[in-house]
Amino acid sequence: MSVQEVLFRFMSTDSSPSDKVEDARAIFFAAVERVQADRLLDGSGPDDWAPASPGAYGKIRIVGMGKAAMAMAGVVENRYPDRVVGGTVVVPEGYPAALPERLPTPSDVQVLEGGHPLPTQGSVRAARRILDQGGTMEEEGVLLVLVSGGGTALATLPVDALDLPDLKTTYHRLMEAGVPIYPANAVRKHLTKLGGGRLARDVAPATVGALVVSDVPGDDVSVIASGPTVPDPSTYEDAMQVLYRHDLWHDVPTAVRDHLAAGARGRRPETPTEGDSCFDTVKTALVGSNDDALDAARSAAEARGYDVQVVERNVEGEAHEVGRDHVRAMVDAASDSPTCLLWGGETTVTVRGSGTGGRNQEVALGAALALDGVDQSAVLLSGGTDGIDGPTDAAGAWATPETAEDGRAAGCDPEIHRKENDAYPFFDAVDQLLRPGPTHTNVMDLHVGIV
Repeated sequence: MSVQEVLFRFMSTDSSPSDKVEDARAIFFAAVERVQADRLLDGSGPDDWAPASPGAYGKIRIVGMGKAAMAMAGVVENRYPDRVVGGTVVVPEGYPAALPERLPTPSDVQVLEGGHPLPTQGSVRAARRILDQGGTMEEEGVLLVLVSGGGTALATLPVDALDLPDLKTTYHRLMEAGVPIYPANAVRKHLTKLGGGRLARDVAPATVGALVVSDVPGDDVSVIASGPTVPDPSTYEDAMQVLYRHDLWHDVPTAVRDHLAAGARGRRPETPTEGDSCFDTVKTALVGSNDDALDAARSAAEARGYDVQVVERNVEGEAHEVGRDHVRAMVDAASDSPTCLLWGGETTVTVRGSGTGGRNQEVALGAALALDGVDQSAVLLSGGTDGIDGPTDAAGAWATPETAEDGRAAGCDPEIHRKENDAYPFFDAVDQLLRPGPTHTNVMDLHVGIV
């Protein structure tokens, strides 16, 4: 079932069905609908995109990296067909074939496919193409940069001292250790030629407008897709300290250690910082975030008759522990009135086992264990708004008080699956995986608790 079919099905459901699982799914998909490209860019135009009035330039060249890049490019091209003069965007493999039918497909903008969460040769080709596009801007034109989650891996060009295997190994070690996005991207920005404001420096003095969809807690544009168009507050020394702090210094390639150490000693150019002249002709605007999704989820839950609490807008922490804590909050919130609790953010997973899953599935598995045997009708759904959770075909999963026992009946011990980071086969066995497919947006995760 395509994402548009899923959205239609659950957005069209009666406003007050009795099934809590169906309600939780409908609320989640209402949030995803709100952060589609056509909704996020509704009402914005060239005046909002660049540091000069439209009269100062006539043409728009589009480059972009991230899960929302193709959808955003299609919307812009559809609205300004006489002004867009081509460009290049890169999205994850398989995304071009999964664009929702309601969104226009780019025709003048080239769509490439790269690797995510680990970069591939496709990522390198895309990064080179993006730099080439920016370097050939006409004087009277704007380079429109479409930035969204996943962009760091999707458009990756290693600095001269490194190669793609160096980056893949380092990125994998950061993910495996559960390093949060802020410190992880402090490392990544110092290994590539686009991140940390380097794209802006490379195309200067071109007029640049960047539209950013946030997939990070706090919506710091210097972190989203590693901040290709904004000043970088992090340093080589910061990157080194991240690796030391997480006991990864000796787990990354020697070439990476040597490069970072040379940068910390001033032997490599630092990423551009606040006040650098390369940003004089750059304007960056945040056009979408998890707040938009949460607000839509709240409205959808209220329309279905729930008392709604937005508990946390920047939830972080170890995924299975977050799921357990959510259940405690749900039990505490239980009353005579149906209640919906909402959380937004992004958890992490410290990988200790060899199983298959993702952070949202781990949240749901932690909730399944906490709900086990609870004598109360309840559901916790955890899903990624991008439609993808880890290296799986699911966006997440949901748990009820019956889930753990249903898993045991299917031959899956929930505690063993948790310890092995093996949530995917567990939820597959009980048919409680959330599978919308790629949504062409990304504003972190949404957790929906109904009690």
